[in-house]
Formats: sequence, structure tokens, C-alpha cells
Amino acid sequence: MLVISKIKPFFLSSFLISSIAFSQAHNVSDGYQKPTDPLVAQNLEQWQDMKFGLFMHWGTYSQWGIVESWSLCPEDESWTQRKPEHGKSYYEYVKNYENLQTTFNPTQFNPQKWAHAVKKAGMKYVVFTTKHHDGFAMFDTRQSDYKITSPKTPFSKNPKSDVVKEIFNTFRKEGFKIGAYFSKPDWHSDDYWWSYFPPKDRNVNYDPKKYPEKWNNFKKFTFNQLNEITSNYGKIDILWLDGGWVRPFHTIDPKVEWQRTIKVEQDIDMDRIGTMARKNQPGIIIVDRTVPGRWENYVTPEQAVPEHALDIPWESCITMGDSFSYVPNDHYKTSQKIIETLVKIISRGGNYLMNIAPGPTGDYDPVVYERLQQISRWMDQNQTAVFATRSIAPYHDGNYYYTQSKDGKTVNIFHLDENTDYKSPSTLSFTIPDNVKPKSLKILGLPSKIQWKKSGNSIEINVPEERARLQYSTVIQIMQ
Repeated sequence: MLVISKIKPFFLSSFLISSIAFSQAHNVSDGYQKPTDPLVAQNLEQWQDMKFGLFMHWGTYSQWGIVESWSLCPEDESWTQRKPEHGKSYYEYVKNYENLQTTFNPTQFNPQKWAHAVKKAGMKYVVFTTKHHDGFAMFDTRQSDYKITSPKTPFSKNPKSDVVKEIFNTFRKEGFKIGAYFSKPDWHSDDYWWSYFPPKDRNVNYDPKKYPEKWNNFKKFTFNQLNEITSNYGKIDILWLDGGWVRPFHTIDPKVEWQRTIKVEQDIDMDRIGTMARKNQPGIIIVDRTVPGRWENYVTPEQAVPEHALDIPWESCITMGDSFSYVPNDHYKTSQKIIETLVKIISRGGNYLMNIAPGPTGDYDPVVYERLQQISRWMDQNQTAVFATRSIAPYHDGNYYYTQSKDGKTVNIFHLDENTDYKSPSTLSFTIPDNVKPKSLKILGLPSKIQWKKSGNSIEINVPEERARLQYSTVIQIMQ
């Protein structure tokens, strides 16, 4: 994905966003168009109920423990820098990078282990990188030999070599919605980075209007790969398209810095792609990131959470560690920080797509399983305040965050304390949302009856001694 592991050049265009780990944010497009297809609308509504999803960036690059794809990009930015031991010159580096295909053999790959762990932690959909910008396909494409199922790749001899098939089938059986990440740019394709010219930056390295046959070949290649993914891999619920610089030139927003680097027309014909995808997968959600219009069914702030509630469908994609791709000894966020982030996102009406990167052996870091187990205990107590909820004003007031059930019968108030390891105080006082008439109240995870009193538009509660068992937050549920 994404433009990076640690710092990525995506910037906000229309909403104020606060950074989670670094001061970075994918822009949120103006001009959102609500889908008119009733099957898409239904799928989108179900997706908004799910709240918590798994993102996975995985490819040959995990063997070097580097940022996904971006070191191939000849831009002088922090996320593109190359390690000298991997090649003295740019072209030697590219050759060695692409040669990683010949050593990729993740024999510990076991998607059932992943699905079991993340399902217990409350995740309900998965988005997996079928192909990143480097062009290496993690599925059995017929369009290229640069793929995990090629005889050049040692893992091709494994019965689970079609990684996309194994992941999608496994997670689907566990009840997950299935999302296919796909990079529109392909830096391995000679029809995108034509070998006649050196690549200049992330964009196509020739003028498609000057060489229309070349560009048409790339459009066919992209269409055919997406047709394979949406035809050959069972039911797919989300097509998550990255690489927003591949777009019609007239859609460029000059207020967005990275979009100003696009100098030529790169229309990939999304109408043809989207129509094909919907024919193969009726009701599929299509996320053409940062390209406003009918094919951006929800927006995707990256490594950041909007400061305020948004009235359109949205999802923050945020890493569990510092990197989207596997990095040895990555710094993984605490379970408390993950829960705090989830609460902020759902209080503002969004979904949390948390990225976990498998390593070169085909498994997660052991720390990941520890975090997932800790999150699962919190979810067991508090899931009714998380799933199938929507935002409600005031959304956020001091240390309190609000959600409501879709039917409006319950209101949930999350108390957080980001400054310390969470300990529930003996007394909590918070504002009641307008027009909410409390009939009863409980604290999720505590069996005791709660003493509370209403005064004007606020409620004060006494938290019983069992509060010591509450981790990461106190969640109050008001029944109307």
C-alpha cells in the first residue's frame, strides 16, 4: 500500500485530521457520491456495522524487512531510501529486489491461525494485498510470471502457494467479509515503467497520450488481473484500489501536494473496471482511493483519525506497529492504545482497519498474538457498545466518547484516560446526548447494580469496587 511504512506523502484536502503515530494523513476526497446500487448500499451498511478489520501487507519485501515496494521508487524521500548492502546502484538494487522472488518460501504460512486470533479480537473483515506497487502478485495470475505461484518462487511447490486463495477461503469460512487490495500502478510492468525510459518518480514514465498503444496494453493488463481476482477467488466484498496517482487528469486536486506531481493523463478506465467487478461480484464495494466519484464508495484516512465525525462512510487504516510491512523488532502499539484508537474512530462514525504484517516465514511476530489476546478480553466485555453502532452527538467530550445502537435504544459512553495505564475512577460524570431519556444504566463487564443520578443534562455514577477489573476503559451503557 500505502505510500509508506513510516511517513507517507499523502495529505488532507477537506477535513481536519490528527495524526496517531506520525504527522501523516491520506487525503479525504471532496465530492463523495453515495452509491445508488441497492446491493452496494446494503453491503456498505453491513460493512459499517463491522467497525474493526484486518489489513495485511505481505510480499517478497518481508525478507529484507523493508518498506513495501517504495524503495524501487526513484524519489528522494525518506520512505524510498535504499540500503547499500542491497545494491550499490539503483539498477543493481532493482535487480536484487526482484530476485527476492527466487528465495521467497514462507513455509509457516497458516491463515487459519491468523483468522482464529483476529476473530477473537473482534475483527470482522480482512483486506489483503493481492498485488502492491512492485507488481509481485500474491495470486495465480496468468498475466505475469512475477508471482508467488511461478516456478521461480520456491513457495510455488507448496500446496498453499496461491496465498490469496488460501487467505480468502479461510477467512470467508470464519464469517469475515473479504477485501482485495490491488495496486493500480505496477512498477514491474514494462507497460507502466517502460524500460526504454528510466523511471522518474511513482508515475508512469512515458506520456500515455504520446504512446497510446503502450498505455492501452497496461489498461488491458490491469483489467485482466482484476477480472481474475473478482472471478476466480470466491465471493469478494471489497475491492480496495491503491495508487491514486493513476487517475483521470481532470480529477487532480491542485490543493493536494502529491497530486500536483502528476503531469500526464493516467486514466485507467474505472468505469470499465467497476462495471466488470460488479458483474462478477454483485454489490461489491469499490474503493478507488482519493479519486472522487462513483467508484470511491468510502474514504480512507491513513495513519490518522479525523478530529470530528464525518457524515460519509470512512475507514482509518492504521498499523499495529510503526510499519505497514514487516520490519524486525517493530514497535507495536499497546493494547490500550489500540482500544483508544478504536473508540475514537467508532465515536466519529468510522471503521478501524488495523494493519498486521506477516514476516518472511509466513507468521506474525509473537507480540502480535499477545496484543490480540489482550484485545479479545476487552471485546468479550464491551462488544455490544462497538459493533452495529453509529455516532451520536456530542461524539467526544473530554475523556468521554459516545456511540449509539442503530435502533437508538441504547447509548454507550466510553471513558478513557490516555495519560496513564487505565484505572477506572470511583466517580464518573458525563453529559447526556440531547433527547436521550435514560431508563436504566449499567457498566459493561461489572455485575453490580450501578448507583447513578441525573442532574439537568448530565449523569453522575458511582463505580463499584469491582472497577479494578476494568481494563483500558469504562463503558457505560444507557437504555432508553
